[in-house]
Amino acid sequence: MAKLAVNIDHVATLRQARRGDEPDPVTAAALAELGGCDGIIVHLREDRRHIQDRDLEILRKTITTSLNLEMAPAAEIVAIALRIKPDVCTLVPEKREELTTEGGLDVVGHYRLVEDVVAKLHGGGISVSLFVDPTAEQIDAAQAVKADCVEIHTGIYSRARVKADIDRETASIERCAHHASGVGLEVRVGHGLNYHNIGRLTSISEIAEYSIGHSIMARAVFVGMERAVREMVSLVKNIR
Repeated sequence: MAKLAVNIDHVATLRQARRGDEPDPVTAAALAELGGCDGIIVHLREDRRHIQDRDLEILRKTITTSLNLEMAPAAEIVAIALRIKPDVCTLVPEKREELTTEGGLDVVGHYRLVEDVVAKLHGGGISVSLFVDPTAEQIDAAQAVKADCVEIHTGIYSRARVKADIDRETASIERCAHHASGVGLEVRVGHGLNYHNIGRLTSISEIAEYSIGHSIMARAVFVGMERAVREMVSLVKNIR
């Protein structure tokens, strides 16, 4: 059965808007776990625009599921990861001007850098996932650098509104999921997934985990974190 990992970055974004103490992303993580999620995701950005180092340190000590650290393949963040030791590190591209991660990591174009970072994280006993666009070339490069998982970028799928485009992007994700699984990579998906578009992907048997943040946080504003997470868990796990 597929898993749900909840990204709590947006809780920290709201806190940082006032540079105060609330809302607390650590509390959000605890409530998400009570809601039945299988893991917590945070992105420690180089500019520290939302999640802070202290958040990561406390989460490592308090969550009871799995901690996934999204990170750029930058030396400073690699050193922090090796000290904190999350269960998984997901390497993502990072631009200072973007609102959120807008595309997959170019593993082909940055092969040596990614290979080196994967080796360092593996040396620290940390599993590594690569956030990639749904192309066979990126999947093959991820396998070649010895990543454990790929997280297929679902942004184009999530933005599609015309049926033909939705069908095309669903088929692309399915092909890549099948290919990744075939070369020994665990398959995860994420970016822009919500309560309305998740259903088409749950029929893809190779998907082991869904990474979802913004839509759950938006729903939690109205119904609370636990209920928002439970509702998404029921969709991901096809609980009727």
